[in-house]
Amino acid sequence: MITPLQRDSATVSLSDQTKMKAAVLTGPGTIAIKEVQVPEPGEGQIRVRLTGCGVCASNLGPWSGPEWMKFPTEPGGLGHEGWGVVDAVGPGVTGFEPGQAVTALFQNSYAEFDVGDATQAVPLPQELAHMPLPGEPLGCAMNIFRRADIKAGQTVVIVGIGFLGAILTRLATQAGADVIAVSRRPYALDMARQMGAAHTIPMDDRHAIIDKVSALTGGSFCERVIEATGKAWPLDLAGELTAEGGRLIVAGYHQDGPRQINMQLWNWRGIDVVNAHERNPAIYIRGMREAIDAVMSGRLDPMPLITDMFPLSRLDDALNTTRDRPDGFMKAVVRMP
Repeated sequence: MITPLQRDSATVSLSDQTKMKAAVLTGPGTIAIKEVQVPEPGEGQIRVRLTGCGVCASNLGPWSGPEWMKFPTEPGGLGHEGWGVVDAVGPGVTGFEPGQAVTALFQNSYAEFDVGDATQAVPLPQELAHMPLPGEPLGCAMNIFRRADIKAGQTVVIVGIGFLGAILTRLATQAGADVIAVSRRPYALDMARQMGAAHTIPMDDRHAIIDKVSALTGGSFCERVIEATGKAWPLDLAGELTAEGGRLIVAGYHQDGPRQINMQLWNWRGIDVVNAHERNPAIYIRGMREAIDAVMSGRLDPMPLITDMFPLSRLDDALNTTRDRPDGFMKAVVRMP
């Protein structure tokens, strides 16, 4: 038995493994699997033996090799959707024990082990310990939903149905909203219907989309519009679909350059615009806790949305699949050796 007094000055470890496999991005579109030293947790930190890590669309910019990107990455770099089991507990940590299942907001989780502040990990109930559970994107969805302030009786358009858009469709439907899902992929529209969308519209003809939403809402458009693509023209479309005095929620990851928007329209309609990306780690963790509660209660089931699993050695394929989004794709994860 490790007492709190002992833990104040010692690292408590489940294993004595000293080497691990980690993915390193060596250049645009290339990876190598390296054998590196297992990291040691410092004061207030825990080490997690990772079971898996989700692949985030935010990785695709660095993966393409823009000018600002520096190669090679840190071992495990870019992976931030990890889950696994606490392997070691550093000095000063309370509330975590070796062997405990967790999901974590650590930053180098394309590896067998990752370390980070204990405040950036969330315990998983035993009932969820067997599941692939990337807590970060689930928490992100909960935070976006909170910022959207969706209420029963509203009409909500979600532009872009990937993993995030599908979860937001479920949450908005459960809140009593009438959800219109817009996506370019037939499979994604099928998934949106499974998640409760009342209407689905192919994202191909901008004017046809506007006309269809106008018809569905009697010309008044929608109280809430969530843009979840990270692309320029769908963001512009989202403004067109927002009602007077409505709220446009920017959930897409817009990191490929400036955007030109129709500010005249936004002004005229008196639109509230919310950037739903959180940067406060504590808010991220709150969203992750809320997501775990939602999964436990049955409100959310992320399993149908995790469509593609790859071993760590095929992280490049996982990233390319996330970029190309073939038919049947919603979310990729990598599993550790």
